Amino acid sequence: MSWLWAIIVGLVLGVLARAILPGKQNIPLWLTAIFGIIGSVIGNAVASGIGVDDTAGIDWIRHLLQLAGAVLIVALGTPLYAKIRGGGKRTA
Repeated sequence: MSWLWAIIVGLVLGVLARAILPGKQNIPLWLTAIFGIIGSVIGNAVASGIGVDDTAGIDWIRHLLQLAGAVLIVALGTPLYAKIRGGGKRTA
């Protein structure tokens, strides 16, 4: 069940990251979920590193760090995906 939960959270974080970033991100939904999962893992690692991974109540700082990680991964991964897929501009 934890893998299903990770996919759902990753998809939500990836979609939120795409909504936050300006412009259109031409990446498929499956890649959005993967980028969201990776961003969530990065956010959790940072939260653990600064000691805010487990607090009383809702872990707002950890969730914001997960979203920031997803925004970072979507921002970096989208042009990389376009370059791999051949969607980048080519010069003669």
